[in-house]
This record gives sequence, C-alpha cells and structure tokens, in this order.
Amino acid sequence: MLRRVSIMIEKVKEILAEELSLELDEINDDSDIREDLGADSLDMVQLVMSLEDEFDLEIENEEIQSVTTVKGIVEFINKKRG
Repeated sequence: MLRRVSIMIEKVKEILAEELSLELDEINDDSDIREDLGADSLDMVQLVMSLEDEFDLEIENEEIQSVTTVKGIVEFINKKRG
C-alpha cells in the first residue's frame, strides 16, 4: 500500500510538472497547487482532465476545488477509487 501511494505521488508530481511547466524538484508532497505552484483555474481544469485520464476516473471540478496539495490529490484519488 505504501509503495502504491509513493508511486501515485510521483505520478501526480509528473502530471503537475507537465501541466504547470515546472521541474519535478520544484514540487514536493506538501506543495500548495495554487499558492506554491501557481496554478490558476484553467490549470486546474487541465489538471483534472489529466488526472482523469491517468487514473481512469471521472472528477467533477467542484469535487477537487478543496484539494490543495499533492498529498491531497493522492488522498482524493484513493477515496474516488474506493
């Protein structure tokens, strides 16, 4: 389980790096997506689409608005997967 979470965190970081044009070393588990990484509302929509594709989920934009960190995204995905 811990390894799976670790792999998911790395994948989420890769998606964030690509969507936000950042280097992986600029992103840590507790990075605030909006404040620390500079994501705006359009970035968040694109991020949701990338997460849906990568993790085979359907995510409503409203659902993810309260998620603020990389770890938060992973926790959210795990809850959605059940």
